[in-house]
Amino acid sequence: MTPAEGKLWYHLRDKRFEGLKFRRQHGIGPYIVDYYCPEGNLVIEIDGDVHVYDGKIQRDLLREKYLRKRGLQVIRYKNQEILKNLDGVLENLRKRLLLPRSTSP
Repeated sequence: MTPAEGKLWYHLRDKRFEGLKFRRQHGIGPYIVDYYCPEGNLVIEIDGDVHVYDGKIQRDLLREKYLRKRGLQVIRYKNQEILKNLDGVLENLRKRLLLPRSTSP
């Protein structure tokens, strides 16, 4: 686990965040996502520096498309966001989880 992943995981594990269950390194189809919340149909991906390269960007887009087709909301945070503004990340996550979502594809 990267330092950013560990810092976020501390707040997500054991239903510490809004009483929701999160799974770490959870398999969905051919992909392993960083964090998965079944109750919120939510995937959280933590992006390090490697995610800025063209090949990785394309793979991330395909992965996101696959997950969204399965009705999952995908939220991405950068390592630096978590390390420098964890409170802001958690507030953003709270708002995104509480927003009503459309059920249409």
